[in-house]
Amino acid sequence: MHAVRIVLAAIAAAWLALVPAGAGAQGQPAAGASGLEALVIVSGGTRHAFQVEVMRTPEQRAKGLMYRNYMPADRGMLFDFAASEPVAMWMQNTYISLDMLFIRADGTIARIAERTEPLSTRTIPSGEPVLSVLEINGGVSRQLGIKPGDKVEHALFKR
Repeated sequence: MHAVRIVLAAIAAAWLALVPAGAGAQGQPAAGASGLEALVIVSGGTRHAFQVEVMRTPEQRAKGLMYRNYMPADRGMLFDFAASEPVAMWMQNTYISLDMLFIRADGTIARIAERTEPLSTRTIPSGEPVLSVLEINGGVSRQLGIKPGDKVEHALFKR
């Protein structure tokens, strides 16, 4: 176990060395360079606004939120799979608990995996074909009353 921690620490240190100058605290990209996009979740007549990083390439999707220790409450990461298909996510090298919202092509939330376990390699399936997955901080879905069937507004769902 000690050797695993040393390897993980070395990997994290190497990744942090690659973070561009001007990056924010905890390895979070600086707002000006981050390419954040607006996203809204409509739940029970209430609009919840988020700023999200969109992962469009296989390389971006593979890295996701790995090695980050912090994410602001109004931020998230949207994974664009470009086609509706069953997907599975995991938390390997992800240090913060997340809520994973599995989203259909029409922007409706199909399923929510709440408070996923950090650093786990257990796969978390979508349960049905989805176009994307939105990751937000663990517990935020329940706090805001977001549930399956709610609508996500983002340019991705206007194809």
